Amino acid sequence: MPEPEPSDQELFKLWGSEFDRPFSGWDFSYISDTQRLVMSPLPWSYASKVLDYFRLIDSVLDLGTGGGELLTRLSPLPKTTVATEAYPPNVPIARERLEPLGVRVVSTREGDPLPFENGAFDLVISRHESYQPEEVLRVLAPRGRFITQQVGAQDDRELDQMLGGGEEGEFSFWDLAFASKQLLEAGFQIVEQQEAFPQTRIFDVGALVYYLKTIPWAFPDFSVECSFHHLLSIHRRIRTEGYLEIKSHRFFIIARKPDG
Repeated sequence: MPEPEPSDQELFKLWGSEFDRPFSGWDFSYISDTQRLVMSPLPWSYASKVLDYFRLIDSVLDLGTGGGELLTRLSPLPKTTVATEAYPPNVPIARERLEPLGVRVVSTREGDPLPFENGAFDLVISRHESYQPEEVLRVLAPRGRFITQQVGAQDDRELDQMLGGGEEGEFSFWDLAFASKQLLEAGFQIVEQQEAFPQTRIFDVGALVYYLKTIPWAFPDFSVECSFHHLLSIHRRIRTEGYLEIKSHRFFIIARKPDG
């Protein structure tokens, strides 16, 4: 006997509870650890690349540390480790997690110059955080490295269209070619670069709702109420096909500051 299908009212209540579920720092374990949302592996490991350099340096700056979740897993940390965070609610979370490890957490504002001296760091890292190439170059010591993994402009485009979105946004240019050119123009040398379009599978609409509410800059008008009929369509597709598969977009760069 087939399982009874929830009513629209029951689905609305269920998805609303997922939207209201607390989210702090940059921790997606609620849907990733349970494999309700799964992205296929990338052809590189950001963490492994960073750790390769940690063994060789004395100082590192982590741009946009979120709640410090990833940095706590990258050990042993260099002697001088500093992290920035521009989203105010994340700052106390990051400090509570990182300061016991000897990490200084600095609250910043997006677009402002980095509050550090010239040549202060051997390595600057940035995972899914915006950056100003000239500022990164300035705070790096000669021969220092910049390692970044970024979310490209094509990320979740199919999902945006399923939710009634229109044309590409203002950052439609953001991809590996543009970012590499920008770094070269700032004075960097490119050491390594890769780009990938992994598939993300979403196995229930509740997980999708939770995911969307955590990235309001990408889906600023999203709510269960406003998007309910689109969510119902996605729900029916998942019931038929088993999951929703969408294309993600990531790219990775290691860049070097020249000598002297």
